[in-house]
Formats: sequence, C-alpha cells, structure tokens
Amino acid sequence: MSMLSVRDLHVSYGGIKALRGVSLDVEQGEIVTIIGANGAGKSTLLNTVSGFLKPVSGSVHFKGQAVGRNPTKIVKSGICHVPEGRLIFANLSVEDNLRLGAYLRNDRKEIAADFDRVWNLFPRLLERRKQLSGTLSGGEQQMLAMGRALMTDGDFVLLDEPSLGLAPLLVKTVFDIIVEFRGLGKTILLVEQNAFKALKVADRAYVLEQGRVVKEGKASDIASDPAVKAAYLGAKSEAGG
Repeated sequence: MSMLSVRDLHVSYGGIKALRGVSLDVEQGEIVTIIGANGAGKSTLLNTVSGFLKPVSGSVHFKGQAVGRNPTKIVKSGICHVPEGRLIFANLSVEDNLRLGAYLRNDRKEIAADFDRVWNLFPRLLERRKQLSGTLSGGEQQMLAMGRALMTDGDFVLLDEPSLGLAPLLVKTVFDIIVEFRGLGKTILLVEQNAFKALKVADRAYVLEQGRVVKEGKASDIASDPAVKAAYLGAKSEAGG
C-alpha cells in the first residue's frame, strides 16, 4: 500500500477543469516531485490532498484512509502543507509561528525536542526567535514555513514552490533542507518550478500538463527525457535561477 494514493482525480474551478484524471502514488520515505508549467494544476493537486479543495470525482487515500476536507483531521493524520507564498503570521514572532505549528499537540517534551531540531536546522531563526515574522527576508520566511511544518510532527510534507523568488544561494539551502527532511523520517511531495533542482533531489517525478499526468518515472529518467529537457531544463534552471 502506498503512503499516498491519488486515483483519477478531477478538480474544477467553476467551468475551468484544473485536474483531469490525475493518478499518482508516493511511497513512505520517498521524495516525489511534480513539475509543469504555471497553470498545469500542481498547486491544485496539493490543495486537494490537504483538503482545501473538493474534487469533482476521484479519490485521495493516505495510509489507506480516505482524505476528507477536515483540516484538523488531516493534520492529525500526519499531513502537513507548506503552501506557496509561505503564509506565515506576519504580526507574530518567529517562535509563536513555530508554536502554532504544534497547536494540536500536547506532548511537551517532544515539542521541546522539535524546537531544538528546528533551531539546529535553521540557526538563523534561532537568532530571530523574538522578531516579528513579517520583518524577515523571503528566505527566512521560507525557513520559518518549513520549520512550522516540522512542528506539526507530521510524517508527510507537501511542499509548494519552496524556492520561489529566492536568490540562488538560498535556493541551494532550501533543497539541502529538503534532503535533511527526509533524513528526519519525512516523506515529501514537492511542487517546484526549478525542475533541475527538484529532479536532482527526488526519487521519482510526475510531469503535469493542463491538468493531466503526461510523464512519470524515476527522476533521473525524467531529467534525461529530451522533451522534458527542452521544456523545463534550460541553462537558467541549471544555474539555480
């Protein structure tokens, strides 16, 4: 049984069909990436998995159980979502944002241990723990959003465009952290415009075009596919821009 199983998923916004029969699987311990152009349906897929959108038809199962639309139950089941744009609480401190990630937990010793993990993983956040989150740089806000996901204690992480708008050096840092997430026992479904970087860290990949999966396979095979190279793996991507 796959950790996450999506079958024949159809999702529409009004009259616009955003997903047209998408199926995919993610096994425990994997990093699976979804690549595609803007408007391909990548974020729609993640938002459906995390319960924010209701499919017209199809199914999403996590650990063998159907995923509904109750965010509290979904987080309790082990799914945490780092959305595009970070969506941190700008008027709260770094520490308070992280504490909100653990709002469903009451295991104080483990929460304290997870704070230590976040501080070790993101020492810059430790330096700014009392600072208002809205005053952080874009890269620091992305670190905070990823740290908040760790505080949920979920074992399945949805990452939506984590490198968007970041300088090349910070892009490298974000992808290093994604690999470290797996080292902490997390399974990751990654949506990312920087296809070159995403395929480097992923085990497997799916290519979405106009709401449909058009290619799937090992990340290394997808990266070497001539059509994928032409569409998504230009020199700019390889430079990390």
